Amino acid sequence: MSQKRNIIVGQSGGPTSVINSSLAGVYKTAKERGFHKVYGMLHGIQGFLDEKYVDLSTQIHTNMDIEVLKRTPSAFLGSCRFKLPEIHENPEIYEKIFQILDKLEIEVFIYIGGNDSMDTIKKLSDYAIVKGHSQKFLGVPKTIDNDLALTDHTPGYGSAAKYIATSTKEIIRDALGLSYNKENITIMEIMGRNAGWLTAASALAKTEECEGPDLIYLPEIPFDIDKFLKTVQDLMKKKENIVIAVSEGIKLADGRYVCELSGGADYVDAFGHKQLQGTATYLANFLGAQIGCKTRAVEFSTLQRCASHMASRTDINEAFMVGGAAVKAADEGDTGKMVVIDRVSDDPYQSAAGIYDVHRIANNEKLVPREWVNKEGNNMTEDFINYVKPLIQGDFQPFMVNGLPEHLVLNL
Repeated sequence: MSQKRNIIVGQSGGPTSVINSSLAGVYKTAKERGFHKVYGMLHGIQGFLDEKYVDLSTQIHTNMDIEVLKRTPSAFLGSCRFKLPEIHENPEIYEKIFQILDKLEIEVFIYIGGNDSMDTIKKLSDYAIVKGHSQKFLGVPKTIDNDLALTDHTPGYGSAAKYIATSTKEIIRDALGLSYNKENITIMEIMGRNAGWLTAASALAKTEECEGPDLIYLPEIPFDIDKFLKTVQDLMKKKENIVIAVSEGIKLADGRYVCELSGGADYVDAFGHKQLQGTATYLANFLGAQIGCKTRAVEFSTLQRCASHMASRTDINEAFMVGGAAVKAADEGDTGKMVVIDRVSDDPYQSAAGIYDVHRIANNEKLVPREWVNKEGNNMTEDFINYVKPLIQGDFQPFMVNGLPEHLVLNL
């Protein structure tokens, strides 16, 4: 078999605890399919424009390195939040990208990321077709938000859901231990700007020995603060300890984020997204003032996306699968596509890699279906539980050294 040219792979957006498993899948499959070199962009397309990249064979030497990489959280290559301009706005930036690709003899460009990253794949593949470039462009899904269209779910979501459900159970136990003759309200703030998949996962905490969260609020449903207060007051007539899960992006009917009521969300990123924080703190202070009991706000923040010690084996394996599937698809001639996860069966749970046109995915958000939220809009239905439960199954233990997990790190 004649040796093929080179592949380059990058990571973009907020990392996950399994994003490097997709990178491992790209690297291993590219080597197996006879590609000469596998380059890694340092800090995604932004670093690539500065010609920052590394030959991954200088970093990954053995099969054990691949196994450690699969267990390493965050973006091994470094990530970025960089929005490519429209082609007509800045054609020079595209000319530069393709000059670098030609210099490195790149045959396949793979980008591991979410919605904004798929926008990058769409623009580069469109430019290549118009200008007659031969490179293939493939997207690999990655986001704990689970909001990519056409895929049953996204790599990273299952592990984040597992961490959120576990932490919710632990927070409930902690709160119960201090609830004797004392009213307690704990509000957990979970990531989710427009889609509430992560916050919904807190419902998994309801098990034989745990009641789960009392209330769950998602950004898909307008938040009524007066109704919220009355619901909590009614609950407190029945129990002393209340645990509530809220998405950071819950909004009032007029479109304002709840966190903006306290003056938050001033910072805006390159994609026009407001930085959301302080939702739980605002609501805890609000309830404390209105009800006069002890309240506590807990922000899961970045912990929910980097807790590789709680990774789901299903998630790790699927992340590896879609990385390899992207290489295979490009090698067989596909471009302008994203690999997806298709659910083949529920019992037993089985999945397979599929592939769709990235134009049908980029810049589209998949929201939690209304029918998966209860009529009151403050908890999840059994249909949601059945959907998410298979995704958190299995453990993927890290390799422990002196009591702590071992990670693979770049050596430049």
